[in-house]
Amino acid sequence: MDTNLSDLAAQNVAQVVRDAIKDELREQTRKQRHAARMYAGASAAGLYGGAAVVACAVLALALVMPGWAAALIVAVLLLAAAEMMKRAAKPGPGAAVAGTAGTAAAADEPPMPEAPPVVPPAGSPVGPPPVTPPAVPHAREKE
Repeated sequence: MDTNLSDLAAQNVAQVVRDAIKDELREQTRKQRHAARMYAGASAAGLYGGAAVVACAVLALALVMPGWAAALIVAVLLLAAAEMMKRAAKPGPGAAVAGTAGTAAAADEPPMPEAPPVVPPAGSPVGPPPVTPPAVPHAREKE
């Protein structure tokens, strides 16, 4: 027999560890699938609830104006809200965009604390000194 007893024990330990890892991953995946289903259900219920609120708004406005005008007003309001949310979601001019080279290094670094606000000493004026207009010589009126 050419098999080494230590190799056999190492293979058995490795197999047991692999099986334990597979079981743990299977359990975590099952829990994540359940959570994903719950989020999907909540999203669908929220979508239908929002549609019902929009329909209610259209029908309420239709009591005082034609139905097409009520639907148009609600649609314009929804599109304006969507545009504002889209603009709010865009990063500012100095913000890093996800997927750029600097984001991987920045994710490893701890966040920098914010600097305290600069408070001027008591008694000193805040802001630049007031500017007085230059003196304008008075024109003599002709006599």
